[in-house]
Amino acid sequence: MKLYDDQLIVITGAAGFIGSALVRHMNDLGYKNLVIVDDLGTDGKWQNLVTKQFLDIIPSAQLFNWLEGRESAIEAFVHLGACSSTVEQDASYLLENNYRYTVRLAEYALRNDKRFVYASSAATYGDGSLGFSDDHDGLEALRPLNMYGYSKHLFDLWAKNEGVLDKIVGLKYFNVFGPNEYHKGRMASVITKMVPDVQREGTIRLFKSSDPENYADGGQMRDFIYVKDAVRMTCAFLSNDAGGIFNIGRGIPETWNTLAEGVFAGLGVDANIQYIDMPEDLLGKYQNYTCATMDKTRAALGDDANYAPIADSVIEYVRDYIVPEKTW
Repeated sequence: MKLYDDQLIVITGAAGFIGSALVRHMNDLGYKNLVIVDDLGTDGKWQNLVTKQFLDIIPSAQLFNWLEGRESAIEAFVHLGACSSTVEQDASYLLENNYRYTVRLAEYALRNDKRFVYASSAATYGDGSLGFSDDHDGLEALRPLNMYGYSKHLFDLWAKNEGVLDKIVGLKYFNVFGPNEYHKGRMASVITKMVPDVQREGTIRLFKSSDPENYADGGQMRDFIYVKDAVRMTCAFLSNDAGGIFNIGRGIPETWNTLAEGVFAGLGVDANIQYIDMPEDLLGKYQNYTCATMDKTRAALGDDANYAPIADSVIEYVRDYIVPEKTW
């Protein structure tokens, strides 16, 4: 394995959802030479760091000062830090925080010959009408639907235009769910909202289909992936020389009905799904189907691109983490 016992691995966004899960996964592999970068704020995400092992915590605004003079001490970056709200309206903030910060960090890594793995997003694919292929040839044609997705897309385009895309690794995460997302509020996976609904009312409400000829009620499909599988794939890119953009999903679409049934099973109660009308502001904008093209990722990662059955992952998440209110 090509991870580094004597040099530092810098993980930005390390107190967040995927970042803290990555720290746990790397700790479990025996790696503690981690410098985490994040702004802990007031949303409780500091709890994601409890029991994790690392060397230091650096606020994101102080990272570049901290990096000065440490070029020989650092071996790799995993840049997961970003504003991930798909409803954030401040485009200038997203441009600065998600795009320019990433350019600056990538330039440092490239200038000093450090491995650079960063989070792009499946939001760059827009409405999915152009498919979900991570092939670089179609990059310019993608049309993200929100500024968050566009801020991620801008960096992908920058890397391609600068001729460095094959020297770094961009990961397009699909619908990731699992422990350590509790602080995300409305941006957390819908499972975190389904569980209290079942506990309180014994039911889960799903949208009726806006395209009944192709999708039944609750039969709309997403490429869901458990965070434990997502971070195993992420970590594997520190151990190879692959470069470019790679999808992080399962390559298997699952229905919302399947997800809901897993929640009921995790709570040990009979399924009771009700279907409600889709809000008017979502009509015509709702994605009925997402599915990552995973051929390139599987070729790069081999067995590390495997994943657990979605029902098993949902049951574990509900039973072992949400109900007892535990992080991972």
